[in-house]
Amino acid sequence: MASSAQFPFPVQGGSGGSGLPRYEQLKEEHDMLVMDGTGAPPRPTVIHMEQQQFYAKPPSDHFLWSVFTTLYFNFCCLGFMALAFSIKARDRKVLGDHNGAGSYGSTAKCLNIMALILSLLVVIVFIVLIVTGILGVAAH
Repeated sequence: MASSAQFPFPVQGGSGGSGLPRYEQLKEEHDMLVMDGTGAPPRPTVIHMEQQQFYAKPPSDHFLWSVFTTLYFNFCCLGFMALAFSIKARDRKVLGDHNGAGSYGSTAKCLNIMALILSLLVVIVFIVLIVTGILGVAAH
């Protein structure tokens, strides 16, 4: 089957019979500076990047606060969501993305505050209901 193969380019023949295609010999020197047909040297490439905020210290991820909120004040899973955002903030901080870490950390802080407020509100409502006698506690 190899003998019946057709090549789209001329094949070297000869006594060796290697059947290799002929390649064009390249010049010894190449002028790499000329990129276009005009012969002008290439111009430098300028990339404009938007200015990022630089933090003096890395933003806080509120990880420990989120762990305690998850364990003690996990109202409607807000503590668990705060923990997830704290872990994302820590990952962003490790990667050097301080803007992303600040955003995730701020979200974790808001979720921690909301979980704390709602949990304390539930505790206060129960105390008020017990004191007023609306919710009776059975005494033995």
